[in-house]
This record gives sequence, C-alpha cells and structure tokens, in this order.
Amino acid sequence: MISTLFQPSEHSLLSERARLADHRTARWWPWLNLVWSVWIFMTPVTSPGYFPDWAPATFASYAVFLVLLHRAYYRDRRSMGRNALALAALAFIVTPVNPGAQGYLIYACAFLAFRAPPRRAISQMLLLLAAYGADWMLLGFPWIFLLSAVLVGLAVGLMNVSVARRMQADAALRLSHEEVRRLAALAERERIGRDLHDLLGHTLSLITLKLELARKLADRDPVALRRELEEAERVARHALAEVRSAVTGIRTTDFAAELASARLLLESSAVALDYDTPPAGLATDVERGLALVLREAVTNIARHADATCARVELAREGRCVQLRIIDNGRGGIDGDGNGLAGMRDRVRALGGTFSIESPPGQGTRLLVRVPLSNAAAAPREASPLSPDAVTVDASELRA
Repeated sequence: MISTLFQPSEHSLLSERARLADHRTARWWPWLNLVWSVWIFMTPVTSPGYFPDWAPATFASYAVFLVLLHRAYYRDRRSMGRNALALAALAFIVTPVNPGAQGYLIYACAFLAFRAPPRRAISQMLLLLAAYGADWMLLGFPWIFLLSAVLVGLAVGLMNVSVARRMQADAALRLSHEEVRRLAALAERERIGRDLHDLLGHTLSLITLKLELARKLADRDPVALRRELEEAERVARHALAEVRSAVTGIRTTDFAAELASARLLLESSAVALDYDTPPAGLATDVERGLALVLREAVTNIARHADATCARVELAREGRCVQLRIIDNGRGGIDGDGNGLAGMRDRVRALGGTFSIESPPGQGTRLLVRVPLSNAAAAPREASPLSPDAVTVDASELRA
C-alpha cells in the first residue's frame, strides 16, 4: 500500500525530474523540499503570545498541504494548476492567524512554474504575489516581512521555470533521438528492400530458367534433368540464406544511428562530441552490443560527468574491434555504478573485455575490446552456391 502510494505516475513531476537527473536522487526531491515547510511554524513559535489561536488552523492546513504536495509530485502534471491554487488558498486562509502561512504561497509559486508556459507562469506568480501583498497590508502586518516572502516566492518560481524549460528541452531531445533511430531504421529498410529486389529478381529468373530447362529434358535425358533440378534447389537454398541475412539487419541497433543520437544528447548538455566514422561490415551482434554500450556511456556523460568535451573512437585492430569513449569530466566513477555492471556483462557476452579509468578530477576513459566474428573479420568469399556460380547451358535450353 505504501509503495503504491509513493509510486509516481508516468507523467508526474517526479517522473519528469527523474528523466532529467539521476533517478536515485530524484526520489528524495519531495522530501528535501518538504524541509522548507518548517518556516510555516517559525513565526508563531518564536513569537509566543502574538498569535494565540494559530495552532488549530495551522495544523489542519498542514495536513491539507501534505496531500497537495503529494499530488503535485506523484500525480499527473495536468492537475498542477489546481494544486498551486489550493496552496495559495491555504496561504490566504491561514495568514490572519499565522503570518508564517506565507510559506504556502512560496510552494504555490514553485508549482505554478510547471503548469504553464514560462511567460504565463511568471505572470500568474506576479498576480498571486500582488494579491497576497494587498491582503497582507489590509491585515496590518509589517511590510518588511511581506518583502521576504515576495522575493523568495519569485526567486523559487523563476528557478523552477528554468527547470521546467530544461524538462521540455529534454523531452524534445528524447523525441529527436527517437526520430534519428526511426530514420535510420527507415533507411535500413529501404536498403534491404533494394537488396531483396536485386537478389530475388536475379535468383528467381535463374530458377525459372533452370526449371524450364528441366521440363524440356524430362523425357529425353533423366541424368541432365536431375542435375538441373539439384542446381535449382541449391540456388533456392542460397537465396533463402541471403534473404535471412538481409532481414536480420532490420532488427539490429545501428552504431552510426546511435552515434548521431549521442551527439544530439551531448550537445544539449553543452558537451562537444568528437568522433571518427565507424568502420563498416561489423557483425550484427557486435555492432548491436557496442551501440548499446555507447548509449549507456553517453547517458552517463550527459547526466553525471560535468564534462565539456568527449570523444568516441571505434576502430578495428587485427581480429578485434576496439571502442574507446573519453570525457574530461569530474571522474571518480564507482566501478559498479552508473550502469557499468550492465555494460560489462554485455561486453562479456560478446567475448570481449571492458575496462574503465576514472581518477577523481581527471575525466573518464572507457575501453571495450570485442573479437570480430569470422564472418566480419574475413573478406566474404564467393560461395559455390551463389547464383553467379551456376551457369545455364543455352544450347540445352534451345534444344
């Protein structure tokens, strides 16, 4: 029950924050911000006798405040505006018996930043603060205490406007990543379509000729008939293998597409990425594994490294392919944290080695070495089952 209560919905403020920062620290965000609510109790506690009836209204409103705070962080952001207005209402209702209730107004400004576009959010904050200021002066409280609430509320609101804009940029960037991958997959499908057209067009024409020749030989030369049927079968089997090889590529992760996505992510984080053109002809499982390692490593750089530049190198060295990812960030990465265990397991599954150097203050250097498969390491030889290796005796066909 408790775990369900504190499970953020997909479109909640906390989920968006977790996607922008480390999810392990994001879950503590509501609790850290709850600490500031202690100021709601400071004024009546430190000024005994001035506000004798503060306790009932303050404690009742604080219970409502906790519910609204939970809804603001853990529920859909579409209700953020209503939560902010409810918090502002608490401030107006409780302030006559406890001026410390201005803290509710600061929370209201903080959440308004996530509900509307920046200009509208700032306008709503100013309007809310102006209305509260007028109410404060009508109650006859000293204006100097109002000034601190207005300045803090506006400062917190503006900071959260900046955070909200980063969240929007991050969401747009994720869409850009998906678009890059979609376009890469589309280009791969078009390539496979062209390959299949060329392959099947040539192969089926050859099989048709072989079968036509076999029909002509059916009555007069059983030996030649058997030979032609066997060749037609070999051509068909080879074509099936080629089709399977071509279609396999449509389900793989392309390293070049992942590299383009990495560049988008790092540039959005003010990290310059330098890279070389990756070699072609890598085995499917090798390319897919290295692409996933690159994705995880670049995500770590964007979120944790505090770097200004990074470099990705992918090159063949003998019968191995080597991936090196370097950044000039803060370093000091734990050997098992930040997804490194998953990367290490993925590389081991390919029969490779994974190493990382991350001295504090000196950046991080990640090195992956994976053996090439025989199909990728050696040039492709002409197959004896290739359609080009089978010839048709035109004189027999004309007979």
